Amino acid sequence: MFQLGKTIVSEDIIKKDFMCNLSACKGACCIDGDAGAPLEAEEAEILKSIYPKVKPFLRKESIRAIESQGVYVTSEDGDLETPLINGADCAYVIFDEKKVALCAIEEAYNQGEISWKKPVSCHLYPVRIQDYTEFSAVNYHKWEICDDACTLGKELQIPVYKFVREALIRKFGEDWYLELEKIANKLS
Repeated sequence: MFQLGKTIVSEDIIKKDFMCNLSACKGACCIDGDAGAPLEAEEAEILKSIYPKVKPFLRKESIRAIESQGVYVTSEDGDLETPLINGADCAYVIFDEKKVALCAIEEAYNQGEISWKKPVSCHLYPVRIQDYTEFSAVNYHKWEICDDACTLGKELQIPVYKFVREALIRKFGEDWYLELEKIANKLS
């Protein structure tokens, strides 16, 4: 681990390789697990404001889940998350013709309906951020459903930090990312 500004960064994001392989996993990260996507407080407010524009992209069961639970939920630990459909799929999940899970929020963004891509936690995956009082921990999250993404990343020689470049810049800024690149070059 190393310190970068007010972050403590796991070297795994430099040393591990990753490239999403949706044709292999079918977007399992959006439909497996026991919690919704983590949200920042301002993102919960964004979801409230964009829901009318995202709603046309959603499945019927998604709309039912969101309208009964809310556009976001608060976990037992007090964390904000996207709601789930029957404790499984993220309520914002849609499927393409090949049954690959996609994000309705991102689809609305891609079609120019909204200007917000998706929750930063989704955009950052497989990087997870844990905020503490004095710093944020930046870690690589290993999940077996992403084994194909690790294999593809290794074949293409794409380290995690490069795969999530845009999301890291979105979260921490361009200067932070440029410093990360310098550190990665020294560690290589």
